[in-house]
Amino acid sequence: MFKSFFPNPRLFFTSVVVWSAVAVGLWYAAGVEMGAALGFAPDAPDAEPVLGLGHFATPQFIWFYIYYIVAVGIFAAFWFVFSPHPWQWWAIVGSSLILFSTYFNVQVSVAINNWRRPFFDAVQNALSDKSTTTAADLYTLIILFAQIAFVWVAVFVATRFFVSHYIFRWRTAMNEYYMSRWPEVRNIEGAAQRVQEDTMRFASIMEDLGVSIVDSVMTLFAFLPVLFSLSQYVTELPIVGAIPAPLFNAAIFWSLFGTALLAIAGIKLPGLNFRNQRVEAAYRKELVYGEDDENRAQPMTVADLFAHVRANYFRLYFHYAYFNVFRGMYLQADNIFAYLILIPTIAAGKITFGILQQILTAFGQVSSSFQYLVNSWTTIVELLSIHKRLRAFEAAFSGAELPLIDQEYLASGGSAAE
Repeated sequence: MFKSFFPNPRLFFTSVVVWSAVAVGLWYAAGVEMGAALGFAPDAPDAEPVLGLGHFATPQFIWFYIYYIVAVGIFAAFWFVFSPHPWQWWAIVGSSLILFSTYFNVQVSVAINNWRRPFFDAVQNALSDKSTTTAADLYTLIILFAQIAFVWVAVFVATRFFVSHYIFRWRTAMNEYYMSRWPEVRNIEGAAQRVQEDTMRFASIMEDLGVSIVDSVMTLFAFLPVLFSLSQYVTELPIVGAIPAPLFNAAIFWSLFGTALLAIAGIKLPGLNFRNQRVEAAYRKELVYGEDDENRAQPMTVADLFAHVRANYFRLYFHYAYFNVFRGMYLQADNIFAYLILIPTIAAGKITFGILQQILTAFGQVSSSFQYLVNSWTTIVELLSIHKRLRAFEAAFSGAELPLIDQEYLASGGSAAE
């Protein structure tokens, strides 16, 4: 799966984490100073956010673009020399381009959030008895929103188009790798299904899941500082009282609480879904044998195999039932949590309607990013199942040790390639 597309995967992904930590750490520790020394003056601490397309062309943004290109260039050059790979341009440069475009799209969301305050404050003013807001003011703000929205559409479409090609290249790399071993794997039961169906499904899921998880991480990087900044308008929280950076801390607590709660509630689901693939495969295999051999797929055998299918599905239904109870309760509570913690601030009239909209949007972005695993749980489980099957397939022709769950299955009389 990974060796076919990435150079020396274990070392490569370790180096990605280490180099990313170094690059991010250097940016936050000395990035502003380095930019200022090169002529990219930072924004003043009390400066109002730039609205419209100018948000993406400030000196600090231009300096970030340069910094990112240099960091990626150093990393790519090292791997091009250290471990050349036929797919290195797509795997390394292509991955970095997806990261950048996803980050840029998240910054578009930040730009829209910056626009919310002046627009909704203008709406609030227009609805008051002493309005100073004109129709021209509102039209101007709408035009600014349209500019940002068109940028979002353009970047979103370009990113999805590139990601589709990127993922298909990954599938092509897997296909070429498996087919180069075809004389060794052709006699493994289910080889054709692994090479065609599982690589196709793996690529399809990664196209949606991979971009979504990158988007969630980038959203956290972008909106957590926004929440930290907006915390200046909120002095206390219900029950807790006054704490430092209340919005920031409340968002972190609530999101981690929900993630931990639902991860614990759904802890059995990946294993049950994987075993579901196994019992279905055993049932399907016996039926296929029965097409060519009249002594196979006898009623008693088929009934016994289908009983295993039914038992596993019933276990799944039970565990999904209480998982959905916790998930539904949390998601419904999440709809009002931000309003709940803002009640003292709203009642005291300490924020405007525009600031309220900014807070709700930023809080929602952070919360939804943390809830990514929860909302994508079913898809993640399916990807884990495919990953386990492909690992078992690769182990069958490479002589590697099978995962524990496959060893248990083989001990019960199953086939590693099912």
